[in-house]
Formats: sequence, C-alpha cells, structure tokens
Amino acid sequence: MTDTELVSKSESISFKSDDFTLKGNLHMPQNVSRPPVVIGSHGFSSNKESPKQIALAKACNEHGMAYFRFDHRGCGESEGNFNEVTSLEGRCHDLASALSTIHNMDATGNRIGLFGSSFGGATALVVAKKMKVDAIVTFAAPVDSAPVIKALENSEDDVSASLESMDTEKLQFDITDIITGICNILIIHGDSDKVVSPSNAYRIYQQAVHPKRIIMQRAGDHRMSLKENQDKFLKNAIDWYRSFLLN
Repeated sequence: MTDTELVSKSESISFKSDDFTLKGNLHMPQNVSRPPVVIGSHGFSSNKESPKQIALAKACNEHGMAYFRFDHRGCGESEGNFNEVTSLEGRCHDLASALSTIHNMDATGNRIGLFGSSFGGATALVVAKKMKVDAIVTFAAPVDSAPVIKALENSEDDVSASLESMDTEKLQFDITDIITGICNILIIHGDSDKVVSPSNAYRIYQQAVHPKRIIMQRAGDHRMSLKENQDKFLKNAIDWYRSFLLN
C-alpha cells in the first residue's frame, strides 16, 4: 500500500470530541453529489496517515464514495496527551463525534460505513452497534483488551515505554456482549496474526447476525505485510461497502 496519491478533493476538517479538537481529512469523489461516506478508526498507536486508510480512501473515491480519516485524541494532529487520554471509551466518543460531524454536512449523503483496524476495529464495532451505520469492515479487531496490553508490553518501541505511565485500567475492555447482533459486517483477519489472535475474528462472527462475512488472509500478519493480502483487502472491503452504501 505505497500508492498514496489520491485522485480526489481532500478537505481538512476540525471537530470537537468532548473537550478535544480533532483533525481529519475528508476525501470526496469527483462529480458525485452527496456521496455515502466511509469513516476510518485507526489503531492504538497509529494515526490518520495509516497506509491502509490512505489506500482505502483512494479506492472509495474511485467507486463514488467519500472517505473520512481522522486522528483520535492524543494522536497525530489532534489534541490530547496520548498517555493520559487513550481508552476505548474515549476512542468511541471520537468516532461517534466524527460520525455526527459527517452526518451534519450538506455535501455528504446519509449512508455511512465504518472501517476499523486493530484497536480501531474494537472502536468501530462498539459505535456501529450503538449508532446508525449501514456497513462495517474490521481488520484484526480484538474483542477484549488482553492482546492489546500484551502486545504493548512486549513492544520495543516508544509505546511500550509510555505504557508504564498510563492508567492501564482505562485500557481494559471486553465488548463481547456489546456487539451481539451486529450486522452488515465484513471481518478480515490474518491467519498468522501473532498480536491479535484469529480467534477474535471468529468470536465477532459468532456474535454477529447476517449479513456477515469472515475472511482469513493466508499467511496474514497483524500489519498486513503481504501485497497480495493488501490487494485482496481493498477489493473485498470496497465490494462490501458498495453492496450496502451504493445499492
């Protein structure tokens, strides 16, 4: 996913979530009036510049759909201290605020899709169940916080170091009961994911109701490193969004 060139109009948008000002980019397809919008929720230590989100924004635009990618509180260009404000609850508030912001825009249509990657997948699942959403795609989404915290503890980057100064109680979650009955969902996971076990995908699928689909990527890791898996991810995600947002 190295192609970051977008053939669409991008607009910088600021919006409020609780007491934080968040920054995002809305990518609108050319010559489409009031298109449906897919909103992305990035991973724990990621941001709106995630290659998955940029590639998905480009693909959505090419198929007549808009895409909104934004930085959660404490990440990227958005306000907040990462160590102090990061929690699933806070991330859910951010995504819900983003959804409301897009819904209230005259330039966008009423149909909304969500995309969530890893920790962002858990965020998207909760928001999709609580608010009106027409389609959802998740990648490597955890159902509970255990794999997230374990991955952070074992990480060798700055996030692992910062974990010592975080309130780990705020990172605890289990959304199994919350997502019961979720629908219109495509669940994608790598069968060799060592960070978030593929069993999480099967748990989500069991809790969901039709329409639902699960795809296990062969030799797929948590970062979706293989180009073959990246290409299939884009095609499967776009096909899913088109089915529920354009038809």
